[in-house]
This record gives sequence, C-alpha cells and structure tokens, in this order.
Amino acid sequence: MDMQVKIAGLVFRNPVMTASGTFGSGMEYAEFTDLNRLGAVVTKGVADVPWPGNPTPRVAEVYGGMLNAIGLQNPGVEQFCRRDLPFLSGFDTKVIVNVCGHTQKEYLAVVERLAQEKTVSMLEINVSCPNVARGAIQFGQDPRCLYEITSAIKKKAAQPVIMKLTPNVSDIAEMARAAEAGGADAVSLINTITGMKIDIERQTFALANKTGGLSGPAIRPVAVRMVYQCAQAVRIPIIGMGGIGSAEDAIEFLLAGATGVAVGMMNFHDPGTAGRVIDGIEAYLERHHIRAVQDIIGAVHE
Repeated sequence: MDMQVKIAGLVFRNPVMTASGTFGSGMEYAEFTDLNRLGAVVTKGVADVPWPGNPTPRVAEVYGGMLNAIGLQNPGVEQFCRRDLPFLSGFDTKVIVNVCGHTQKEYLAVVERLAQEKTVSMLEINVSCPNVARGAIQFGQDPRCLYEITSAIKKKAAQPVIMKLTPNVSDIAEMARAAEAGGADAVSLINTITGMKIDIERQTFALANKTGGLSGPAIRPVAVRMVYQCAQAVRIPIIGMGGIGSAEDAIEFLLAGATGVAVGMMNFHDPGTAGRVIDGIEAYLERHHIRAVQDIIGAVHE
C-alpha cells in the first residue's frame, strides 16, 4: 500500500503524526514506539523564553477524555534547540515544531530562531490554546488577527507554516479561510474544547485554572465535522486531530478531507497508539483494494 502523503511540498511516509503537547519532543516516547515509523513528530509548544505553565493540579480525567490546563510549560527555544533537536535529527521522520507566544513579537522570535535549524521540517503555530491567559487565544478567535499574524510569520519563516485552529469559535471555516489568505501552507484542527470539572466532594474546581482543554474521544465528532467544513472552504492541506484512538477514527478524518492525522490524548493511554493506527490504515486499504491512502482523502465530498 502507498501510504505517502504530501503537505506543503513535503513528502511524509504516512499521514500519521503526533499531536502537540501529548508526545513531549519525542525523546519521552522513543523507548515505547518507533519514531521512524511516524509520518512526523510534532513537538510540544516552544516559546522564546521558558514558560512555567499554570499552577497545579493541571490535569483531570473526565468521561470520554481528559481536561488539561498545563499552560504550555516549556524550557524555551534555546534549550529546545540544544537538547531536543539533536535527538530528533537521529530519526528518519519529519519534525514539526509547535510555536507558542503571547504576542506577535514572541512568535516571530521563535520562528526566526528556528529558521536556522535544518532538522525542523515545518512550523505549527499555536494560536488556539485555551489555557494561556493572553495572546494566543485572541489570535485564534479573530479572523483579522489570525490573518495578520499568519502573514507576519510567513514573511520570517524558513519552513512551511501550519496554523493550528481553535474549535472555540462560531465559524471554523472563516478562520481557515483567514489563515489561507494570510499565506498558511496548511491548517491543523482541532485544538481542545474549553471545559470545566468540579469536585463535588471538595466543592471546588478540579483544576487550579478552573477551566481546561477537553481532549479525547468525546470531541471526535466535533473535530470530524470541523475538518469536513474546512476542507470545503480552503484548498490548502488539513491535518485533522481530536480523539483519534484507532485506525477507524483516523480514516474518518481522512475521508472528511484531512491529508494528515494526529494522535493526541491516546498517547497517554497507550504510547503505541500511533503505530497501531498506521497498521490499521494499511489493513483498511488492502481490505478495500485501494492502492494509495491519497485515494481516500476527502472521499465523502461531493
């Protein structure tokens, strides 16, 4: 079976990658899964300086998934370039670095620094994290702001740019069109949905942040719908994510119009999930006598 897909001129060995924030920077999972099998490793968010993240508790299990309010804790771009990129350069897989910031200046500082790193295949710009008090969520919810930051980043980026979209908007297609108009090479969706859990015995919030991002199987139908809508609205490739835990889940996204798919929360449940998804997609293609995965992308569209 031909599992290769192309995104922004880059050829990926298969459409399966990891979702930012659920796989560290690859090093944390290398002893549990073969990184060489992945279409890409998508790193945790990287900022211009170290971020401490939100106070604890920051994670809570809920029915159908989990809530997190990590707040994009990370060691900053310099430490990332010294420690994580040399490790990732030893694997035959694409490396997509997730970039976060509070202001346009902060985003651009990371983008310009990563322009010097040949190991980096693409940039995924996180303008959709609901756990950061300022900056990112504002960029992701206003189409004009999204267009402007996309345009600014494209002028400085040496690598193709993916804009990661938030589902916490009234019209996801409008946001995808704004990213495309700003020059984005691809979009990824969805990020988490804002949620809350209350501990009824302690009569207080389960998360110190009060709210957090809901991920896991509970959000998959919403994610599939939004990927489908965006695939009808834009011509650039889409990377779909949200509750993928099996090949069947991933195939839904591909049929809806995603060129790539990202395994997220299920990495915590089973570090081998992405590998099983790859095997399952191959088995599906063989069972249906389909030669190439490319042939099922967007197949449900008229």
